[in-house]
Amino acid sequence: MTSKSNLVLIKELQDRIHDCLKDYLSVDEPMAILDFPDIRNCGDSAIWLGEMAYLKDHYGKRPAYVSRIDDFSAEELEQAMPSGPIFIHGGGNFGDIWVAHQDFRERILERFPNRQIIQFPQSIHYASPARIEESARAIARHKNFVLLVRDEESKEFAEKHFDCHVRLCPDMAFAIGAIKPAAAEFPVLAMLRSDKEKAGDVDLSAYGDIPVEDWTSESARSVRVSKAIGAASGLLTLKPGEVRLRKLDAAAHNRFQRGIRQISRGQAIVTDRLHVHICSLLIGRPHAVLDNSYGKVRRFMNAFSGGTDLSYKATSLDDGIAWARSRAGQRIAA
Repeated sequence: MTSKSNLVLIKELQDRIHDCLKDYLSVDEPMAILDFPDIRNCGDSAIWLGEMAYLKDHYGKRPAYVSRIDDFSAEELEQAMPSGPIFIHGGGNFGDIWVAHQDFRERILERFPNRQIIQFPQSIHYASPARIEESARAIARHKNFVLLVRDEESKEFAEKHFDCHVRLCPDMAFAIGAIKPAAAEFPVLAMLRSDKEKAGDVDLSAYGDIPVEDWTSESARSVRVSKAIGAASGLLTLKPGEVRLRKLDAAAHNRFQRGIRQISRGQAIVTDRLHVHICSLLIGRPHAVLDNSYGKVRRFMNAFSGGTDLSYKATSLDDGIAWARSRAGQRIAA
């Protein structure tokens, strides 16, 4: 496979995103995005900002209604947009690993049987056959659900189990576009999962010079302040829905910028996080990629993003570190 530059890849994936979404959006019709990711994971904020960037760049619009899981109001949604499609935030929570999101998704399908509902691109993973059947029943009852997925395996699974329209679509974070990184501080950074999607325990005791981090820690105060700043401008004259959107946007920007600053510190990166891979492409940093617990990262790379010299599919942690060190050395020499 001929490698391509990250800028060429980003533009190609942005075009593919538009090819998928243009059938479900228009300039004039309002739309909603539900399940805002009010969590510490910077990757989820990258997806959100990509969703917002896509709407602005192609339609010059913002959602008429947004919500998190815990502040969703069907009445407020219907008041803000009596008609129009309902989008659900993308990511990797379709299935039974992160059940709160799947429960919410299925409640929305039940609550709005006559609205078109579009799932922004997701990876799918189930462990329970019973839960697959439960999701299948909820989707079959709805009749107008569009499921966008981020890899071929998820597409095959959805087409086998679910009665809905399924399309393969890149992750929405690519809609952000290329980003200028901060200055690097050390040769190699290991960004490894510390949650239930980690592939297993890793031992980096032999690599005392390599920082080992994740991006699921943050200052609660910094997020509160960013939300307040986002809502402050024109607060008294804005509708409640716009105030909420500004607060959530500000939190997403804060988290995303924190993540970009964090990964920029490595001249090269080793990771098992999908969005460290994606954001490394956005900032143009070389990175060795391991997989998560169920193959999500490699599945996405195989479908969309594995064809650049910036990324390397490592066979082991040792292999990934050796490759990252070699690339960091090349950058230093250059």
